[in-house]
Amino acid sequence: MSRMALLDSNVWLSLTAPRALGAGKAGDAGYPPYNIELLPEGTGGHQASRVTLAVAGFSADELEVSIEDGNLTIRGKQREGEARDYLHRGIAARQFKRTFELASGVEVRKAELDNGLLAVELVRPDKEKRVLKVGITVAD
Repeated sequence: MSRMALLDSNVWLSLTAPRALGAGKAGDAGYPPYNIELLPEGTGGHQASRVTLAVAGFSADELEVSIEDGNLTIRGKQREGEARDYLHRGIAARQFKRTFELASGVEVRKAELDNGLLAVELVRPDKEKRVLKVGITVAD
């Protein structure tokens, strides 16, 4: 399984090889398309980024965003509606699973679906800097 680290100088997440659920076709590897962007620093100096997936045709109840064992997983499964007679069917009901491995300290702030785009915001709170002074003893 190939893996790619993103934003290498300040690692946020890495990708496992993308693939759609239940599909062995090479054309499904890029579904759904996504962007990863670095956001301006928010209040409190927290660093933030956003993963946006194009999920047109999916409703919020057909999408799932979960974090397990340091992995952000986004799943989509469309339900088949009533039976219809199509003259042409070019829009298929697809299911998918995208997994991103989160870097240490990265947290999911929120997920929002708007106009067919699912935006998942990630934040990395600043770690509290600690200074520890070590006492020096004089050897006899």
